[in-house]
Amino acid sequence: MNRFLDLGDFPREQVKDLLGLAARLQQTPQPQALAGKVLGLLFLNPSLRTLASFQSAMMRLGGTAVVITPGQGTWQMETRSGAIMNGAAAEHVREAVPVLASYCDAIGIRMFAEGRNLAADLAETGFRMMADLCDKPLVNMESAMGHPCQALADWHTMDELRVPERGKFVLSWANHPRALPLAVPSSTVHMAAMRGMDVVVLRPEGFALPEPIMEKARQAAKASGGSVRETDNRAEALDGAHVIYAKEWGSPQHYGDDEADKRLREYLSDWCVKESWFRAADPGCHFMHCLPVRRNVAVADEVLDGPRSVVIREAFNRMVVQMAVLYRLLRG
Repeated sequence: MNRFLDLGDFPREQVKDLLGLAARLQQTPQPQALAGKVLGLLFLNPSLRTLASFQSAMMRLGGTAVVITPGQGTWQMETRSGAIMNGAAAEHVREAVPVLASYCDAIGIRMFAEGRNLAADLAETGFRMMADLCDKPLVNMESAMGHPCQALADWHTMDELRVPERGKFVLSWANHPRALPLAVPSSTVHMAAMRGMDVVVLRPEGFALPEPIMEKARQAAKASGGSVRETDNRAEALDGAHVIYAKEWGSPQHYGDDEADKRLREYLSDWCVKESWFRAADPGCHFMHCLPVRRNVAVADEVLDGPRSVVIREAFNRMVVQMAVLYRLLRG
């Protein structure tokens, strides 16, 4: 393995092998496994869990991490091809990425969706351009349509909690003041389908996930024996759920049109996950969210602070699975 860009790049058996390695490293640390290795982390967008968990994962394996956040101690960076650089950006990623790669043994890049052109973001044009500039092992730390490390951590969390592989997994849209990217919902629905679950995407009208995302998930479900469907019927979706995974995202039908998206979500404040959502769920139903989360907008305090919530465990497991990813990238 020399790149970790998307769970869909690997067969299910290889993903499960990676999860097995994560569990072993969690139980039996190897503090010198990556001694002398350097991981470069390029953050073109903000982070808390991804930044801290990758640094911690590398250190726990004996390696070192170098963090670059453009504009914060380094030059601001330009990402557009053909740009006339007469503004704030002093350096182009076409030079920055190869230079950073030359100092490191592996690179992680975070580059969110541009959020203006759905077709371009679905094609991962920005991240693919960045990937082409890197000749070292590369990790996707969140791109326009993918967050594979979060998805892997969520899978590991469900395994730890012994959530049935054929259980019911509900990915529910949640309220937010503005449109958010599709990376986490895209990776989450695919991950749960790949795991073999009965996946239901619960969302209001206007927020159906793009067909390429759903088709990719359906193909994963077909291979694993799971299923994938979408609905706006909350009662039907939540009935018997083993996991309710809340996530906010923008309206694909108004992609790039912030005002139209805002009008669509204006009357959707009831899409805040509350304890009442779990009445018809499986008695052991868990609540999941990738964080950060807007309390009492997307999810009520009573859920986040209640016994169903495993959001802190998910966040911890980011470090655990990323140790496995880095181990495979740098040791084989």
